[in-house]
Amino acid sequence: MKNISILGSTGSIGTQTLDVISEHPELFRVVGLSARQNLNLLKEQIEKFRPEVVSVADERLAGELSSMINDHNIEILYGTKGASTVASLGKTDLVVSAMVGASGLEPTLSAVRAGKDIALANKETLVIAGELITSEAQKNGVRLLPVDSEHSALFQALEGNNKKYVKRIILTASGGPFLDYPSDKLDDVTVEVALDHPTWKMGRKITIDSATLMNKGFEVIEAKWFFGIDSEDIHVWIHPQSIVHSMVEFIDGAIISQMSKPDMRIPIAYALSYPQRISVNGINSSPEGFGNLNFREADFDQFPALSLAFEALGQGGTLAAVMNGANEIAVEEFLSGNIKFTDIVSTVEKVMNSHTIQPADSLQSVLDSDAWARQRALSLIRN
Repeated sequence: MKNISILGSTGSIGTQTLDVISEHPELFRVVGLSARQNLNLLKEQIEKFRPEVVSVADERLAGELSSMINDHNIEILYGTKGASTVASLGKTDLVVSAMVGASGLEPTLSAVRAGKDIALANKETLVIAGELITSEAQKNGVRLLPVDSEHSALFQALEGNNKKYVKRIILTASGGPFLDYPSDKLDDVTVEVALDHPTWKMGRKITIDSATLMNKGFEVIEAKWFFGIDSEDIHVWIHPQSIVHSMVEFIDGAIISQMSKPDMRIPIAYALSYPQRISVNGINSSPEGFGNLNFREADFDQFPALSLAFEALGQGGTLAAVMNGANEIAVEEFLSGNIKFTDIVSTVEKVMNSHTIQPADSLQSVLDSDAWARQRALSLIRN
């Protein structure tokens, strides 16, 4: 029996993780849940999975949740400290890190320092603090298991192969809803249209990141930290069908890919059960479901967010943390109707260009850069 704590249990990845766990009650037990503010869904999760500790965003929400549940044996916490407690519970064997944005960094770091293996869906953790997280994981004997479909694909393709034979890795991207959209029309894109992803069903923030391809830029940075691959050996191909989730090309020309329908339960199940595999209900493949598979090299002029990510990776230090912090603010402002879709990436670029890069070797330096980037992005947008 593997004891699981989930950071971000009411989000898209969190709910799908619980779906997989519910199919295998003989293998998994939920001991901790952390959510933000969806108390009704969290209450349902508590009643079904009976965790020992839960955490919400703030003290007011914790009080509301306490009045909603009858089991007084459940400890209710709040804030970053509460989420960090959920992440570092003594009984926990594996932490699913699925909080949205930079808020997931401190709880995930707490789990790593407590020696917990991490199923990592919160990509911002490695984007903004990859050096810190990977060094702490190595120090504490922690396994970082990818949950993103692309990194899970690479993880599986690399399994059993010597990294010295790798020529390059190829991350695939659907291209989002604006792959063939006229560039002169992007200024007029509405929130509703941007949220209409052609292949994946995800949360609002990550859906917008997928529309700008900032999400893929983050995955490029993640790949460096997950697999120790140099930036010049990381490529991005547009693959609208989202069937091939990523590929590894070896020095002899062989390419190993991982393929499946676009269903996040598949990489979630692999991370939960690794090194074994478990069944996932309702997934059946057929030739008709795969159809024609198309690929083309990603165009950095069309998707400038990719260029920013490679710049952040090349420059190193706190620039990636600044890129992420500015992007979180810009996406929030777009979703609130305060800026245009095209302003998201341009705002991020302006913030990055005005940043003085510092070493990203401590939590404080990362958090300070993140805070600076958010303030700078808001200032640019307001002015």
